[in-house]
Amino acid sequence: MIKLNCDMGESYGAWKMGLDAEIMPLVDMSNVACGFHASDPITMDKTVKLAMQNSVVIGAHPGYPDLVGFGRRDLKCSNEEIEKFVIYQIGALQAICKSNNTKIDYVKPHGALYNTMMRDIEVFKSIANAISKYDKNLKLMILSSPKNGTYEELAKDLGIGLLFEVFADRSYMDDGSLMPRSMPNAVLSSSDEVVERLDFLIKNGAIKSYKDKILKLKVDCICVHGDNAHALEIVKTMREFLGARV
Repeated sequence: MIKLNCDMGESYGAWKMGLDAEIMPLVDMSNVACGFHASDPITMDKTVKLAMQNSVVIGAHPGYPDLVGFGRRDLKCSNEEIEKFVIYQIGALQAICKSNNTKIDYVKPHGALYNTMMRDIEVFKSIANAISKYDKNLKLMILSSPKNGTYEELAKDLGIGLLFEVFADRSYMDDGSLMPRSMPNAVLSSSDEVVERLDFLIKNGAIKSYKDKILKLKVDCICVHGDNAHALEIVKTMREFLGARV
């Protein structure tokens, strides 16, 4: 069964982001910010508790050390820096989870770190290596693309598994990458359009690029963004379309 995941816990101090309390009961997996691009220890703890209350799986959502840019700026970090700050962030969330008698199940990089991972194989290796060193039981969530086989081989060499993700509310380029947010219609806001994409994905194992190119994709989970202005409406419609959580 295809799972729904959403980025969660991205508030920071007095700054509020997303509709976590409303969206959490509707999703299967929560990508919890770890303090570098957003969040703080209290927000992390509240988010973990909210996930537990709703029986939602918890994943670490590490990003670049960029609170001001919300982790959406591509920072020039060394491979060693990336490996270590990913370990640092996973460890921080795992400590919060342990204090609540729960655990992390997977890792999904955030924003620019996620996008860079998908176009720079050395960044992918750095993140995968961090997970392998920390806990080989954690899976790495990546963007499903025509290059899945390459990433599977690299992950296998490091002894970790992958989760393949498709985005319901983002437009795709012809090469299977996400359309940059700077381009028009990069983020979809119509729940009807999102469900139409979801229906096509389930029936055909594929999505269409913004130029209508057919992209065959593996899919374990579908992401919706909690900071999308229409996030709650979109998630409710998708949950209804997919059926009740199991």
